[in-house]
Amino acid sequence: MQLKLDMMGIITSKFAEMKNFYRDSLGMEVVFEMSDNYVEFKHPGIRFAISTNEVMSQVTKHKSYTEAKQGQALELAFIVDSPAEVDSTYTELLEKGATAVTSPDDMPWGQRAAFFADPDGNIHEIFCNLPQSS
Repeated sequence: MQLKLDMMGIITSKFAEMKNFYRDSLGMEVVFEMSDNYVEFKHPGIRFAISTNEVMSQVTKHKSYTEAKQGQALELAFIVDSPAEVDSTYTELLEKGATAVTSPDDMPWGQRAAFFADPDGNIHEIFCNLPQSS
């Protein structure tokens, strides 16, 4: 079996805040919206969507969508071209409403990375690969 990932979705109880954050703070373009419970954004390579707990509970009939979320369930990692862009993007995202988690720093795995949270508390990363030292 060969599966191809086509869509990444975040399930939330803060639909309006999350939609506004990904549209206004991250600059993602809305390409489809259904009522106040589902939105899909244009993104190269993969569809990205936000949906409510309620709609997923109705569709799947699974009780987990009615229970309080605990801990981190996902991370989105956004690649940029340079260390300077990691720093400037992090600053810009904080100015646009992202929550600071970890300031930009060079990581032991060869990347410069910074971490921020969306309105639902999901922690995401901005990073670039650092040049290999010889």
